[in-house]
Amino acid sequence: MQTTAAHRAAATEVLIIGTGFGGIGMAIRLKQAGIDDVVLLERGDDVGGCWRDNTYPGAACDVPSHLYSFSFEPKSDWSRRYAPQAEILAYLRGCADKHGLRPRIHTGQEVSELRWDAATSLWQATTRDGRIWRARFVVTACGQLSRPLIPRIEGLGDFAGPQFHSATWRHDVDLTGKRVAVIGTGASAIQFIPQIAQRAAQVTVFQRTPPYVIPKQDRPYARWEQRLFARVPGARLATRGWLYLSHEWRALAFTRYPALLKVAQWDALRRLRAQVADPALRRKLTPDYPIGCKRVLLSNDFLPALQRPNVELVTEAISRVTPAGVQTADGRLHGADVLIHGTGFAATEFLTPMTVHGRDGHELNADWKDGAEAFLGISVPGYPNFFMLYGPNTNLGHSSIVYMLESQIAHVLGCLRRVRREGAATIEVRPQAHRAFNNTVQQHIRRTVWDGGCRSWYLTESGRNTVNWPGFTFVYRRLKAGDYQLASG
Repeated sequence: MQTTAAHRAAATEVLIIGTGFGGIGMAIRLKQAGIDDVVLLERGDDVGGCWRDNTYPGAACDVPSHLYSFSFEPKSDWSRRYAPQAEILAYLRGCADKHGLRPRIHTGQEVSELRWDAATSLWQATTRDGRIWRARFVVTACGQLSRPLIPRIEGLGDFAGPQFHSATWRHDVDLTGKRVAVIGTGASAIQFIPQIAQRAAQVTVFQRTPPYVIPKQDRPYARWEQRLFARVPGARLATRGWLYLSHEWRALAFTRYPALLKVAQWDALRRLRAQVADPALRRKLTPDYPIGCKRVLLSNDFLPALQRPNVELVTEAISRVTPAGVQTADGRLHGADVLIHGTGFAATEFLTPMTVHGRDGHELNADWKDGAEAFLGISVPGYPNFFMLYGPNTNLGHSSIVYMLESQIAHVLGCLRRVRREGAATIEVRPQAHRAFNNTVQQHIRRTVWDGGCRSWYLTESGRNTVNWPGFTFVYRRLKAGDYQLASG
């Protein structure tokens, strides 16, 4: 039998799964740290993650551009305060090109299984096409919003026309003059509904729960501003710093004192009254839960779009889908030529459908049967040399996930440096540290606005919040990697 050292020599040092912000950022920082033996596996045909997949009309970010980008790879010439999808995708592609990552990226490689081999202290990744990759360390960067959620509705497969999810937009389907049924009024739907309403003959929007909608303070950047950011780095840094601080204070309201959100709630309802004249429509659009309990949405054109003569908002429950359209509980059949699902993602099903087998019979789906959890959202006991980016309880309701990803990337690098420094074979979080961390997270979540009684994609079926970080991002960044145990091979 070959020695452990020989096995390691034949394996990749670090295997990264996913090439969105997490995977690209991790690879760049590894390269800058002198760790060059890195492979990135991507299930799609290019880098970009959700910004590659979500190409629906009107797709854009709801975090300001200068904050929704890497601190170590600034961009001075963002076209708008809130960048559109194509520009963010071009930014990520540019990062991959600039840092020479393309030769390390293997597309069309969806990982179906990860398995730890204790004899060699290596991970084995098997892809859908049967290819096997071996690595000493694995970093998953699959994201929380990568698996489209299709609703379970009777007769859905019977619909006669085209149907698709917003994350798999059918650009070959011309909506001009068509009757379009849209299920959902979440973050994606409020962006594409105003766009398709301009050319469809009829848009019928099916809403289960009304969102809070606040103005999006968006505008193009002037050429002089772009030149200023390019020539005076301090101006760009100051803008990023101000954006960070202006978003960060909101964590106080979301996670500590939800009563502070009452002013924002009053203002959102005031704007709703001012923008929607029809009292019946206004009632349908008035939430009955505290603002922030579900994701707050930014839009300047969603409410006006709902008041177009060719748009109807339906709040009766959907009973079934027929070949001709959507039937609601009141017996009405809403005819449709095209059906679009704006129903979000399976955010609480982390790493699914991938299966992960750790040491001593550990299997991640079994370990997470009561809900996903990880130390810092990154590490799980029983899974040596295994790290997650954007894992459980690291999503944000108030700021940029890119900041959180950079914090996690630094944490992973710290773990790898420690392994190298101490000559160890493996590093694994201690069970007691993992348990204490997640108990604290769940205690803190109970005093946040997300525990305000509404149902949202932050929650599992049992009502546990496994998605959001209940605190300040700078507090998360200060948390250390001291609760790990090392082992020799």
